[in-house]
Amino acid sequence: MRTSFFFTCILALWATFSTAQNSINTAQQKVAGWQTTSGLANASICISVSDNQTNSKLIESKPQLSLVPASILKTITTATALEVFGPEFRFQTTLSYSGTVHNDTLFGNLQIIGGGDPTLGSMYFPENKNFMDEWVKAIGNNHIRVITGNLIVDATIYEKVQVPGSWVWEDLGNYFGAGASGISVFDNMYEIHLKSGGEADNPTQILRVIPEIQNLELTNEVLSSDVNSDQSYVFGSPEDNKRVIRGTIPKNQSDFVVKASVPNPSVLLASEFRKKILANGIVFSGETKFEKAVGSGKLSVIQSPPLRHIIRVTNHESVNLFAEHFLKHLAFQKTGLGTTKDGCLFVVQFWKDKGLDMTGFFMNDGSGLSRFNAITANQMVDILNYMKTKSLYSTDFYKSLPTAGNGTLTAFSTENFPQDCLHAKSGSMTRVRCYAGYLTTESGRQLSFAVMLNNFSFSQKEASKKIEELLVELRKL
Repeated sequence: MRTSFFFTCILALWATFSTAQNSINTAQQKVAGWQTTSGLANASICISVSDNQTNSKLIESKPQLSLVPASILKTITTATALEVFGPEFRFQTTLSYSGTVHNDTLFGNLQIIGGGDPTLGSMYFPENKNFMDEWVKAIGNNHIRVITGNLIVDATIYEKVQVPGSWVWEDLGNYFGAGASGISVFDNMYEIHLKSGGEADNPTQILRVIPEIQNLELTNEVLSSDVNSDQSYVFGSPEDNKRVIRGTIPKNQSDFVVKASVPNPSVLLASEFRKKILANGIVFSGETKFEKAVGSGKLSVIQSPPLRHIIRVTNHESVNLFAEHFLKHLAFQKTGLGTTKDGCLFVVQFWKDKGLDMTGFFMNDGSGLSRFNAITANQMVDILNYMKTKSLYSTDFYKSLPTAGNGTLTAFSTENFPQDCLHAKSGSMTRVRCYAGYLTTESGRQLSFAVMLNNFSFSQKEASKKIEELLVELRKL
């Protein structure tokens, strides 16, 4: 009986191993077939699949190429920020004053000191929407009704240059091309409301801009179109108030919203706050100056939500601005000044110190918007493995990644990936489609994977479908 039971177990194990090996072979055959598939024949393909428990590579393309990762780079930026700052970390923005308060008068300056908070007034965190009301309340609680000095806006925690130099011109003026500032507000975004007529190829009309941007010079070249989607782009340099909006919007629109990046968030915050102060009957006629604050008596400290919540939004919604803030803040904690360059150097060295081979890892921003970024699938998977098996914050990181049918994985079928067996981040730009994350197989194995396609010639939808089919096969392991 014991012998029979032993052989039964051996046969069961062999059947399981055989099924798993067949799935691996099928997956490898699929990948091999991609190179002769129309649309992928001239593409660059980089793949890595690893078993989390054994850390062994089940599939890896050879050679391992350094490819443009697009937004899957956010998983590396967020993983690094989580490791360095911890999930409970909160950014802070301080309202303070210099000088003295006597009776109802502040003889000195009112000061806003930025702490790199990307969530101040953010649409993703409604709890931070009314932060200026809290500031006005704090001024009132200190019995201040008159301010004799100036409004000092201090964003010097980060470099003055908001956006990485390698971002392309087509991205800069649009909401997804908003740069990280020591003071960011309202997601560094404003809305352009347009009206289009009933016929295609006719000029459109600007109805309003929300919030109002001081001295904004907006040239509208947008036409109406039969195409029922937003095909418009906003062009303009960072900190330059001249903007041109080109392209098309659907015809017959009474109020069509195009989102754009704020030229200077500090200027916008100062303008909105001064309006709020005056509306509350506080006398304040001083100038607004953008410089480092000196001497301070704290009036109010606005805290961001915990980092775990910001990272979840970053990976679920693929928010470029938040990722760029993380990168600059990593540099700030290292050098005392948040710069993109030092943030990239920090991330590379951080993972080197963990024992990872970072050869061929080229980082130029935190969000993946730059086409100068390049990483290998193995590097992506090695970092995913570390976060899953060694990080103290493994659960927070895992939960930050979307599941099939949600966030940036809306294209993936929940029927193919039931019970949240897939947690992953997507990344896309012109001729680039990548996915990276975790997959739980039907037998319960935990896999880390990265699939990166560059320079394919079919549609993004077809690229996603190819990758989904591969992951479905891997799930059979």
